[in-house]
Amino acid sequence: MSKRSYFGTDGIRGQANLFPMTAEVALRAGMAAGKVFRSGGDRRHLVVIGKDTRLSGYMIEPALVAGFVSVGMDVRTFGPVPTPAVAMMTRSMRADLGVMISASHNNFADNGIKLFGPDGYKLSDAVELKIETLMDEGLQEGLAGPKELGRVVRMDEAQARYVEIVKATLPRSLSLSGLRVVIDCANGAAYKVAPTALYELGAEVIPVGVSPNGYNINEECGSTHPVVMARAVKEYRADIGLALDGDADRLTVCDEKGQLIDGDQIMALIAKAWAAQGRLTGGGVVATVMSNLGLERFLAERGLTLERTAVGDRYVMHRMREGGFNLGGEASGHIILSDYSTTGDGLIAALQILSELVRSGVRMSELARQFEPVPQKLENVRFAAGKPLESESVQAAIAEGTARLNGCGRVLVRASGTERLIRVMAEGDDEALVGQVVGHIAGAVRAAAQLAG
Repeated sequence: MSKRSYFGTDGIRGQANLFPMTAEVALRAGMAAGKVFRSGGDRRHLVVIGKDTRLSGYMIEPALVAGFVSVGMDVRTFGPVPTPAVAMMTRSMRADLGVMISASHNNFADNGIKLFGPDGYKLSDAVELKIETLMDEGLQEGLAGPKELGRVVRMDEAQARYVEIVKATLPRSLSLSGLRVVIDCANGAAYKVAPTALYELGAEVIPVGVSPNGYNINEECGSTHPVVMARAVKEYRADIGLALDGDADRLTVCDEKGQLIDGDQIMALIAKAWAAQGRLTGGGVVATVMSNLGLERFLAERGLTLERTAVGDRYVMHRMREGGFNLGGEASGHIILSDYSTTGDGLIAALQILSELVRSGVRMSELARQFEPVPQKLENVRFAAGKPLESESVQAAIAEGTARLNGCGRVLVRASGTERLIRVMAEGDDEALVGQVVGHIAGAVRAAAQLAG
């Protein structure tokens, strides 16, 4: 694959007003993506654009719009909406392309551009490379004539439309009446839609992180700082706490005691419920290599499989589509329910949890621990040069650690995709042994890194 200059693992991302997150790059991206997604013929071509609440969105959005309009694409801007809302409405509005301006759980100084195809799914690497090629050459070619320029309309009903889509995922026979719910919106994209949807479904809503000012997205709130949610749950004696990240595609949950519930437990809860209802497809769940061995065992006891992928929601989604699965996600709380959405949706995942809370009639603390997690340890080893993972001594240490776990655990050693780090992880029934294995492998990586440096 060719070297990528703009796109990373999840669109184009960087610090605002520094390459590649500049107005010029956004303009070029709009022009290039517009050219790629004009499918020919006489019909008008449409792109829809959503964003979160970062100050830099006011710079990135107009630049993108100018790029799309210049190549003859009509534009509908949504204002602040979650990433999954853009994916959904790209498809439902028969748009040629969808764009979300967000850097997800990063702080306000960063921003990003995520692109969705007409099917609502994130673009393939091949399409992104095609856009990159056009961004760097021939920008004066293929421009629209004066009468063929695109038109721009602000679509004020986008938020209400998404709220109705979300509400429809809760069975009509269920109501959230009587539930007291804390929802922390991270001062981000869902600050209006999430409290509204929960309220209209009957819940007593205690909103947190719903006062964005351009700078405070994810700032000591939301899924990256769940202590705020947990504190509010105990203060208001709520039944459950829900915390979203800046673009609302990720969810962190806590029970009525303020105890956190990770994504693996959420997937276990939904998988068990959907399997009992005959709704689970694919024969199991798709998760990444980082999900706990306890989840795999929990599913196996119920005749279900855990399919593991590389880290990243795009890999999870790809395997889900390939194998016909309708449930997948990451331990970090990125839950994908493909019956409803083509990408992770924190609010829709939250409604599945709330529906089980209502059905069961028990407290969230009783539902929270679907399985006992296997002791897991992760250690990051920074290196300056070389490829420590290719060292014979490191490979020998990995083989030795795997043998010592003797089928009662696993070892995972991988290079970070964004930093010069080797991530050493092991898990197993014997916590002390897991610690020894990780320590031994990490030591071998450090020694190999020093030799290379």
